[in-house]
Amino acid sequence: MTDDGVSPARACLCRSGFEDMLARELADAGLRAGSPSPGLVTLGSGEPTNAMPAAGWAFASADLFPLATIAGDSVNALGGALCDWFAEALRGEQVATPWPCVFSAVDGVPGLGRRAAAVERAFHEKLSRRLGRVARLALAEASPGTGPVRGLFAVFTGFDSVLVSRDAWLGGQRRMADDPAAPARSYLKVEEAYGVAGGAPEPGQLVCDLGAAPGGWAFSAAKRGALVTAVDNGLLKGGALDHPLVEHLQQDAFVFRPRTGQVYDWLFCDLVEEPHHVLRGVLEPWLAGRWCRRFVVNLKFGRTDANALLRELRAGDSVLGRLASGARVRHLHHDRDEFTIVGASR
Repeated sequence: MTDDGVSPARACLCRSGFEDMLARELADAGLRAGSPSPGLVTLGSGEPTNAMPAAGWAFASADLFPLATIAGDSVNALGGALCDWFAEALRGEQVATPWPCVFSAVDGVPGLGRRAAAVERAFHEKLSRRLGRVARLALAEASPGTGPVRGLFAVFTGFDSVLVSRDAWLGGQRRMADDPAAPARSYLKVEEAYGVAGGAPEPGQLVCDLGAAPGGWAFSAAKRGALVTAVDNGLLKGGALDHPLVEHLQQDAFVFRPRTGQVYDWLFCDLVEEPHHVLRGVLEPWLAGRWCRRFVVNLKFGRTDANALLRELRAGDSVLGRLASGARVRHLHHDRDEFTIVGASR
């Protein structure tokens, strides 16, 4: 329920523990959030449904609207009610391609994930009997990427209550599979960022990885066949160490500059530095000099106001506003207290 006791009309999902930051981001867009649950912020029916930054939310992994609330006192009752609701919502609609059917549960409620999984099975059994062809096209997760998607999205907030929507805006955040050869968990961040960026390094492309050690991002690019210049005074490890496509330069990432006329296809940067230092010392000169075509850069906000930083990044006179094209700011599933920004040189 929202603060006024009314069933929510819109729900935004995020990493558990970042609900307050998401609520502040919503407030910056003129939206009044209700009382959050772990990993979930809801909005009432009086809030505008089209309010959203042009490049999408930073903290929300999914924005579900319009929203309905389904209730049931058992697994079968919930599965049946969801099937009835979905079948009615499909009336007059042709389903000819695979569609996402995503069930999830808020964090912090023991056993709620198992409840959601049981209801999901019951729902699919009932849907298969009722609309077999539609059921066969269902996918357990949405395709990678960001933007509007139509399917079925169910979020369990309790054992007898589920929020459900046909439509979602997806931010591109998703859990990634690890690679045993990757030298650090930071590998997962850049793998996830490719979905937000809408592309990844390709064979033969040039990648510059500033602050590369121990080499998670460099390894990610090299395993795709890209030629990587890894810049860091520290040592590379794991799959990045002695990789034939990785050239390691033990230099200061803030001082390194490309050779005259050299343009990298990708700039990577994941430095443990104050975010404005990275913006002014790395991203701004690289974009102003047109030394890269695309970029994936992490900004640590652990010691700064994350929402204030987000407002700065979205301002027209920011580094992104002046020098980047198609920039997106995200708090990824594998991010900690940091933003990942992706985009292209203007």
